[in-house]
Amino acid sequence: MSEVTTGLTWSVIEARGEEAKSFLQGQLSQDLDAVGDEGAWSLVLAPDSVVTAICFLRVRDDGVDLVVARELAERTLARLRRFLLRTKCTLELHDVDSGPFTTVAEQIDASWPGVIEIERSLTPHTFGRHFVDKTISFQKGCFTGQELVGRLDARGSSVPWRFVRVEGPSGVVIDEYLKSKGPDGPQGITSSVDRDGRVVGLGVAHRTLIGSESPSGVTVEEVH
Repeated sequence: MSEVTTGLTWSVIEARGEEAKSFLQGQLSQDLDAVGDEGAWSLVLAPDSVVTAICFLRVRDDGVDLVVARELAERTLARLRRFLLRTKCTLELHDVDSGPFTTVAEQIDASWPGVIEIERSLTPHTFGRHFVDKTISFQKGCFTGQELVGRLDARGSSVPWRFVRVEGPSGVVIDEYLKSKGPDGPQGITSSVDRDGRVVGLGVAHRTLIGSESPSGVTVEEVH
């Protein structure tokens, strides 16, 4: 199999201090009390519930480590510091050698959104039920962005934009098809790799495109 891969880079935000865990409990979508030794995925959301970053959490004795894509690390740190008022918690950012995925290909195979997908300013339910279940606790209580996410979840999680797996003869053909339905927005191919002369990747489509007839050689499957 011929495959072009792109490496991923990661950073860690180290939250330390006697109020670090309580502070992050109000900022992260995951319930820190439920995170085991294996760690867990979580989201940092904007107040309007748009995903700022996806992070992988590890709870330490003296705080919490948040592993995030390096390209999103500075803005994630800034978003957390925005709410860090009169709190006994420090946040320090460091680059690390590895993270949850090594290459873009691994991320695509896992149907998991990365930097490019997050930069499209989408809400969690866009990425499917599996993603929401992995990253959000609806039992933990309030956190930034929780009200809108919870309301949408209670109403059936219907969103206009859908996260999709795609395959086709070229990125251009796939991209044109993904942009062929719906209003102007975040749709299009986002991440891709070449495999045996075919392009395999991830993208965003309007819900009106799901299930419609696609061009010859192009497949689009919603990520649930």
